[in-house]
Amino acid sequence: MEATPPSQKHFVLDTNVLLHDPQSMFCFQEHVVWIPVEVLEELDKFKSENTTRGANAREVHRKLNERFPSATQMRDGVPLENGGRLRVCVDAALHYGSAAAKPGASLRATAAQSLFPDLTRMDNRILATAAHLADQHAAATILVTKDLNLQLKARAIGLEAQDYRTDRVEDDQDIRRTQHASAAEDYETLQVPQSQLQAFSSEGHARIDTGGRKFIHNQYLILSASETSRGGVPARYQRSGQFQALHRDHVNIRGGRSLQALNLGQRFLLDALYDPDISLVTVYGKAGTGKTLLSVGAALDQVQQGEYEKMLITRVIMPTGKDIGFLPGRIEEKMQPWLQPSYDALEYLLARPRKPEQFEGKKASTRKSAPVVGKPHSAGGGSNASKQKPYEPLLQSGVLEVEAITHIRGRSIPRSIFIVDEAQQLTPHEAKTLVTRMGKGSKMILIGDLGQIDNPYVDAHTNGLVYTRNRLQGQDFMAHVNLFKGERSRMAEVAANLM
Repeated sequence: MEATPPSQKHFVLDTNVLLHDPQSMFCFQEHVVWIPVEVLEELDKFKSENTTRGANAREVHRKLNERFPSATQMRDGVPLENGGRLRVCVDAALHYGSAAAKPGASLRATAAQSLFPDLTRMDNRILATAAHLADQHAAATILVTKDLNLQLKARAIGLEAQDYRTDRVEDDQDIRRTQHASAAEDYETLQVPQSQLQAFSSEGHARIDTGGRKFIHNQYLILSASETSRGGVPARYQRSGQFQALHRDHVNIRGGRSLQALNLGQRFLLDALYDPDISLVTVYGKAGTGKTLLSVGAALDQVQQGEYEKMLITRVIMPTGKDIGFLPGRIEEKMQPWLQPSYDALEYLLARPRKPEQFEGKKASTRKSAPVVGKPHSAGGGSNASKQKPYEPLLQSGVLEVEAITHIRGRSIPRSIFIVDEAQQLTPHEAKTLVTRMGKGSKMILIGDLGQIDNPYVDAHTNGLVYTRNRLQGQDFMAHVNLFKGERSRMAEVAANLM
């Protein structure tokens, strides 16, 4: 066995960890980081992809090539700046398979050989590599993987396994409250003297003693005159004890509808969306809280007013259920099924509201003009199928652009307002790629529901939305809003809480 300092551990990285974060090999402090040679083979499968995963695979290859310029360094490993060591493990799986059959083999070796004998499977080879290293070194050996099944298989043979935790947000109250909150709104309250509250209400801003409580820049809260008071005045905290009143609570679409904030969370959101000094907004909200509708409405309103040159919309492509497969056509056509919630919001916002009697008249007219079954349709006359959607002129004029995250790398986006829907499906690396695309005069809105995550390699504590909020909160250009109360319908609200 190789001598290792008692405090030093051996971490064996699975392929999915490196694809999740190409910097992960440098994030284990003074410990030894092992990369099984099988991981290089798996990375090779992804390097040609024109995706974030492909870009991450290529980045890992570049970093490893820089660290291991010779065969000697590949064999002996190289020191890292943090005091640790980076090593590649070659042929351990083959040695381990033969060692398991020898007399006196460890229980771990025997269990692995009997339970997972098929070494043609890469997962089993990586598992065998980690088990071999655990037998060779007296120090603790830990398999780091985002594959839950591989974690279970490792524990089944007595090997320690864990998820990659470097970008994990631990014990974040907003995560728990957003996922499990009841219909009642739950926002932080600061008790202030009645005189100061009145001055704040009349002036729209005031410097208030927080009594030692710590708030972050652009944090939303309620100022209340007493602990028993059920009401209060919503406010946004600025640095040095300065509080600012909310300036916007409605959306007005030219030639379309107007929206009014229906609850306190929506008022907070609209204030952040319309503030020109806030260029990054993150939003947590369950289904039906209005996060997509308000974000799209505020973006369109500001583009119409000339605050931004155009609005961009994208959504993380992560299917729920079985994937529908390849989609033909231009990028707008390919992305349409994924962006339908945003299109629905645009269609609602750009349509003039009709009175109930007009709606009934429209239904009667539609029934009269409905074709008889079996009777051929007329080729002319302009059918409903050819009627242009109200948002299509925006696409044609370039005021509205549809983006695919796959093609966003390397771009610079100035003077635009960019909405990223379903941001809870992002990895931290993808979130960083998106945020760093924003040029001068641009604004990014990341919205998502932490209770609906389909990406198998992120969870409520490690996704890109939570990572962005956690790393950038407190910056003067960033604001975060929680939406707790559903406004879509009573059924949708009850279902979001109970199902």
